[in-house]
Amino acid sequence: MKGLLVAGVSLIALASRAHADDLSGTIPVKAPAALAPYYDWTGFYVGGHAAYSLGRANSTLSDPDPTASSNSFGSLYGGLQAGYNYVLPSRLLLGIEADVTFPQFFENGLIFTGETAQSTTLTDKIDYIATLRGRFGHAFDHWLVYATGGLAWSQARFGEADAAGDEDLILLTRAGWTLGLGAEVAIAPDWTVRIEYLYDRFGSVAGVFPSGTGYQSVFDINTLRFGLNYKLGVSDADMTARSSDLWPLPPGSWNVHGQFTFIEQGYPAFHSPYQGAKSLTGAAQAQDTASTTAFIGFRPWDSTKIYVDPEITQGEGLSATLGVAGFPNTEAQKASFPMPRFNLARVYVQQTFGLGGDQETIADGPNQLAGTEDVSRITITAGKLAVTDFFDNNAYANDGRTQFFNWQLFCCGSYDWTMDQISYTWGAMAELNQEAWAFRAGYFLVPAVSNTDDFDMRFPDGEYIGELELRYALVSQPGKLRLMAWANRANMGSYADALAEPITTPNYPDITLVREVRTNYGFAANLEQAISGELGVFLRASWSPGLDEIIGWTDCDESVSAGAVLKGTSWGRPNDRIGVAGVLDGLSPEARAYFAAGGLGILIGDGALNYRLEKIVETYYSYGLNAWSSVTFDYQFVADPAYNADRGPVHIFAGRFHAEF
Repeated sequence: MKGLLVAGVSLIALASRAHADDLSGTIPVKAPAALAPYYDWTGFYVGGHAAYSLGRANSTLSDPDPTASSNSFGSLYGGLQAGYNYVLPSRLLLGIEADVTFPQFFENGLIFTGETAQSTTLTDKIDYIATLRGRFGHAFDHWLVYATGGLAWSQARFGEADAAGDEDLILLTRAGWTLGLGAEVAIAPDWTVRIEYLYDRFGSVAGVFPSGTGYQSVFDINTLRFGLNYKLGVSDADMTARSSDLWPLPPGSWNVHGQFTFIEQGYPAFHSPYQGAKSLTGAAQAQDTASTTAFIGFRPWDSTKIYVDPEITQGEGLSATLGVAGFPNTEAQKASFPMPRFNLARVYVQQTFGLGGDQETIADGPNQLAGTEDVSRITITAGKLAVTDFFDNNAYANDGRTQFFNWQLFCCGSYDWTMDQISYTWGAMAELNQEAWAFRAGYFLVPAVSNTDDFDMRFPDGEYIGELELRYALVSQPGKLRLMAWANRANMGSYADALAEPITTPNYPDITLVREVRTNYGFAANLEQAISGELGVFLRASWSPGLDEIIGWTDCDESVSAGAVLKGTSWGRPNDRIGVAGVLDGLSPEARAYFAAGGLGILIGDGALNYRLEKIVETYYSYGLNAWSSVTFDYQFVADPAYNADRGPVHIFAGRFHAEF
C-alpha cells in the first residue's frame, strides 16, 4: 500500500497543477452565455475525492462462546482516482475507473470494538477500500450523467490489545462489488467536478488470535462522494478557451494547487544507558513519512474567499515521534499512520474589507487567490486551520516541506501551539494590514486535555493570541520583526502539584491527577532579514513560565534559534538552497523537577533527568530538479536529547522529495 500511496500521490500532484489565470479587475459573476457545442470528454484523467460514508457491520466474537452483534458506523473518507472515457458519436459515454479511498484519521476506519473474556479489547478497522469500475452514461454539452459498477476490495485490520497496550494484528483482504450513479460537469478545458453515490458490499472474513479469540465480520457501506478531476493531454487550442466567461464557474474565481512530500529519516545507534516511556530509542532506526495535499480556493463574490485542503498522510516519526523536544521532522504527526489516512486539513472562509488608498497585487498560490486588494485592509478568517498558517511566519524557517526539518525551526519553541494531533484547530482571527505594519489577533479552540483530538468547547477556555508585524528596510534590504503574545486557558496539570502527590501514587508523578482549568502564557520575537537577494538570516526567541503541562505543541519553556539560507544563484543553481541553523531549548525549574522524578510530557520522559539545555544544529542542501520539485539532503546533530546529558548525542540523516503545482 505504501507503493500505491506514492504512485497515487504522484497522480494527484499532477492533477493539482496550479490553475493560474489573469485575475486583474473585478470578477464578473453572471450566468454563462451559450456554451461551446460539446466538451471533449474522451481521454485519460486523474483526480481526488472526499466522501462521507455510512455502513453496517455484522460481527461474531468467539471467546470461546460466539456472540453476534450488528452496528452502524460512519466517517469521512478521501482518496484518489484515475480513469479513461470514450464518447461515441451518439454521445454515449463508456469508461473505466480505478480508485482507492482511505478513512479519516480521527475515526481510523473503526467499524467494531468490543471487550473479550480475557479482558482484552478487540477492534475491526478498514485500512482502505479500492474499486475497479466500468462507467456507462450520456455526455451532454458540458456535463454528463452515468451509472457505474464493478469489483471492490478492502483490507481488514483485526486487532486484540491488552491493558498494557500490546496488540496482536490480523490483516485480511475482503472481496466485494460496487454499484453507483453520478453526474459530472466541466468547469475548464482541463478540470471537471463530480458528485457520485456508491454502494459497496463486502464478503465475510474471519481470523483467530494467538489468545484463542476468534472474530468474523461482514459489512456494506453507502458513500456520497465529491470529486475533482484533471484531464490529461488537453490541446493548446482547447486551453485558449480557459479565459472564456462561458464556463459554469467564472475564470479567476477559483484555483487548485497541490503538493507531495516524502521524507526518509534515520540515525545510527547512540549512547543510551537507560530509556523511559517516551525516550528516543538508542538502537539505530529509520522511519518515513509521506503527505499529499490539494489546496482548493473559490471566490463566490468579491472580497470573500473559501479554502478547502483535503490531505492524505502516512508514516510516523522516529520512535513514534517521541524523545526530542525539538523533534527532527515537521511532517511527523504525533499519531502514527501505518496506512494512509485522510484528513480535511483546512476549511475556512476569509472576508476582506478594503479601507481605500493604494492597492497591491496578490499572486496566485496555495490558499491564495490572485487579484488586487487595498494595502490598507481588514481581513477576517474563520474555520479549521493551523494557527501557524497566519502567526509566527518567517521567510527562511517556516515550512518543513521545503526548508528546515526541525520543529523548533518551524515555529517558536516555547509557544504552546494549540492543535489536534495533526496540527489543526478551529477558530477565528482578524488582521489589520498597513504598508509598514500589520496586527493580527485570534481565538482558537484548545484540546480537552493535553495532546488529544477532542477540543474543549467551553468558552472562555481557548487560546488567545496576538502578533504585531513591523516591516522595514535595512541597507535597502527588506526585513520583518514579529512580536507575539499568547495565553492558553485549558484543562492542564501543574508540575508542582503533580510532585506534591504521594510518592506511592501509581505512575508517580501523574500529572493527569491534578488537572484543572489553568492559564499558561508566553512571548515570542521573530526576526527575518535579507542580507542580499541570495542570502537571508533569521532569529527567533520565545519564553513561557513553564508551570503547567503543555497542551498542544512540545515540552519546552525557553528557546532561541538562528540561522541563514543561501540561494544557489552564484554557482548557477538559482533553485537550490543551503540552510544552516542552531537551536537551544530549555525547561523551567518546575518542569526539570517533574521530569527528573520520572514525569511524562507530550514528547519526552526518560524516567530520570540529568538536565542540560537541548542543543540542535541542522544543515540542509535542497537541489532543485526543476521549477516545481526538489530533493533535499539534511543532517541534524542533537546534543542532550530531551534535556538529558546522560543520553546522546544523536546524528540524524534524512532525505526529502518534494513536488508542488
